[in-house]
Amino acid sequence: MSSKRLHGVFTLLMLMVFNVSGAFVGITIGNDMSNIPPATDIVSILKAKKIQHVRLLDSDHQMLNALANTGIEVMVGVPNDQLLRVGQSRSTAADWINKNVGAYIPATNITYIAVGNEVLTTIPNAALVLVPALQFLQSALLAANLNTQVKISSPHSMDVISKAFPPSAATFNLTWSSIMSQYLQFLKNTGSSFMLNAQPYYGYVGGQGVFPLEYALFRSLNPNSQISDPNTNLFYTNMFDAIIDATYNSIQAMNFTGIPVLVTASGWPWRGGPSEKAATVDNALAYNTNLIHHVLNNSGTPSQPNNQPSTYIFELFNEDNRSGPVSEQNWGIMFPNATTIYSLSFEDVATAIPESPALRGVFCVANSSASHSALKHSLDWACGPGSANCSAVQPGQPCYASDDIVAVASYAFNDYYHRTQSSGGTCNFNGTAMITSTDPSHGSCIFSGSAGANGSNGGTASGPVSPDSFASKSQSCWLTHLVATLLPILFVVM
Repeated sequence: MSSKRLHGVFTLLMLMVFNVSGAFVGITIGNDMSNIPPATDIVSILKAKKIQHVRLLDSDHQMLNALANTGIEVMVGVPNDQLLRVGQSRSTAADWINKNVGAYIPATNITYIAVGNEVLTTIPNAALVLVPALQFLQSALLAANLNTQVKISSPHSMDVISKAFPPSAATFNLTWSSIMSQYLQFLKNTGSSFMLNAQPYYGYVGGQGVFPLEYALFRSLNPNSQISDPNTNLFYTNMFDAIIDATYNSIQAMNFTGIPVLVTASGWPWRGGPSEKAATVDNALAYNTNLIHHVLNNSGTPSQPNNQPSTYIFELFNEDNRSGPVSEQNWGIMFPNATTIYSLSFEDVATAIPESPALRGVFCVANSSASHSALKHSLDWACGPGSANCSAVQPGQPCYASDDIVAVASYAFNDYYHRTQSSGGTCNFNGTAMITSTDPSHGSCIFSGSAGANGSNGGTASGPVSPDSFASKSQSCWLTHLVATLLPILFVVM
């Protein structure tokens, strides 16, 4: 077998492995700071935090060298100040690919190129060269035989959508219709993703009180504050999902389908000026923790339940040279000197873990005499920093009860307790929870510790398995069979 054919088969296998692996959470590394840490130190931080996907806003060569042989997937960027040159010259685009991508593959696992950043809304004078830049870079990838490994797209701000709510009626701003149509056609032709900087912080602040803070932070809403799309009757428990669905509907409104959304930036500032009341450490921790849980849960969005967008947290370090209000310099989870502002786990903490047999028949439930506000505060903590798997209490799931916070909190408290009891977790929640031997399971809502939880072989402290989980298992089995079939053939014909 020729080396090209062999490479093609292995590439196909790798793409299929990627397609069944589920959504990921990565992080953005900016460069607008006074003292950028050494590249080797940054990579050490990524390894320590077990971050496997990183977005660079440029193509810093020291970072690309430091990331070599780490296995970390890298998105490099064509900065806005280079866009005009790349979009006006094929040779310049080819030179950019050769110097910033080809020179580092395969040692550095570059998988995406982000061309510009929010070009249409921040540098509209360069809008006409955006699609040519994408096309020239794609041609250079083809010439270098890198087009199967590296995809190209361009991140957009939420402002390209003229009216994001209700999501079902969302459309792109008519100002960009022609360019957006060309851009979407490029994505369709190349199998690339629509890159979106989805920032509920801006949506919340710009809404001036229209949406509750809980909605922006992925926290549970009061029954009287449920938010639904009047055209579809779909309920939205968080602003992030509404933004994603608004994007999908805007794409469909231009008669394009099958283009996935990739969130290239989403986060929350931890500090702001006197008028920026929502920019706090507590809110930043809550948002990013809940966002990570939400993405890794692979539950999708109300209108796209099978399409969970992978997401890059914005961002690793504070960028003290960014212009604008105080909050603009304070989106990082760390200072450039590597001091942690608040801690995040980038692993899927909501995956199933073995349950102690000693907890069979023991349940941690909400105290019905606790106040509604106290229960809600404890529930937000359990489903956020507490890392309980709260997927089963989302709308449409078996343990959801919009008018019974005691029942919803009981499921979350119990899941947290069964996950953490062996490592010191307690059933207290500031006095809003208590231990009971009465099984609170009902119908298909099965609590951890119940005799019916996850079969008769012992169980795990996770919520009920979704249909998507079964689909993923089926895909994995199919992939295993395919690999087992193809590999012997490969070695016979080599």
